[in-house]
Amino acid sequence: MESIWPGSSSFAAGETPYGFYDSDTEFSGSGNHNVDKFADWAAKRLGYPIVAVELQEEQFYACYEEAITEYSAQVNQFNIKDNMLALQGQETGSGATKTDLTHRKLTPTIGRNIQLAEQYGSEAGVGGTVDFKSGSIEITSGSQVYDLTALWANVSESGNAIEVRKVFYEADPAITRYFDPYAGTGDGSYNMLDSFGWGKNSPAVSFMMMPMYADILKVQAIEFNDQIRKSAYSFELVNNKLRIFPNPTETYTLWFKYIVKKDRDNTLQGTTDGVITDFSNAPFNNMAFSNINEVGKQWIKKYGLALCKELLGTIRSKYASLPIPNAETTLDGDTLRTEAATEKETLVTQLREMLEQTSRKALLEADKDEAEFLQEKLAKVPYPIYIG
Repeated sequence: MESIWPGSSSFAAGETPYGFYDSDTEFSGSGNHNVDKFADWAAKRLGYPIVAVELQEEQFYACYEEAITEYSAQVNQFNIKDNMLALQGQETGSGATKTDLTHRKLTPTIGRNIQLAEQYGSEAGVGGTVDFKSGSIEITSGSQVYDLTALWANVSESGNAIEVRKVFYEADPAITRYFDPYAGTGDGSYNMLDSFGWGKNSPAVSFMMMPMYADILKVQAIEFNDQIRKSAYSFELVNNKLRIFPNPTETYTLWFKYIVKKDRDNTLQGTTDGVITDFSNAPFNNMAFSNINEVGKQWIKKYGLALCKELLGTIRSKYASLPIPNAETTLDGDTLRTEAATEKETLVTQLREMLEQTSRKALLEADKDEAEFLQEKLAKVPYPIYIG
């Protein structure tokens, strides 16, 4: 059988399927890892010149290009996965200013943690990104039940569902019932209380003579006692239907705070245009071949050889055997494809395992183990003897 591979090649731009690396001098020039040297090496590893190798130079070029893009894809996939929390929401850019994170050092931030904290802050009512709004209804004497959805949401929020967070229906503030047995009494104190609108419920001297925190603690104790032990002023709120106790004996305005549910439950907060949203639009491109180190290029050569072996096996599998005078010869196409599949899987597995060992989590755990080991080792070092 005549050999298709002539024994040498001379690469020219445009001979690879996609041309990703045609202008990279490491790939197309005279360096140690150029595509012609790969073709020569791969042909010899496949048995040339002892056996015929039914591959042309363009096929060697295609396998080498695919091996480089596969290495680039594996490393980029790992980097995206390892940095996705920090990447989400970052701008991707466009046109000439399009972001390229390939070969870039990515610094993790706490932005994602802050976003999560804001959600908890919204629920706790201590911050966050959800607006707390104020609403009010008119309480009518003798009527205990009020539908806040009908009375407020349908009127002031265009029918959007609301969630009431606080109802301002309670006893007089504890400060108006505060009494300090250590304070003096007299017309002067009463006049001071009257000037603040507190009447004669409590002497005011203690607010000047005692630490402020002591007053605050006492006020909190009164309010907590009211909440636990007294039920004169209370309410039930179920499905935005408010029932107040005791039965109102006068007409007045009742205020409450609420949120619009769709504001809190909106998963598209902030802009989603021109930013990284998931794995698919993280701006990682094919690596420049010249930027890949020797370790990576060795992997690429082995993977490229496996691709060549797979392609050669496919070609030889077209016919299971060929007739020769007085006999026939069996081709090894199936064997080559099986070996190639195993080699490719092994190389990808080894690369992924190595990348996982360099993940942020793995490195932090390694630092932790090293620090604990050093502490244990230093603990066994004898202290110096002090001689006075």
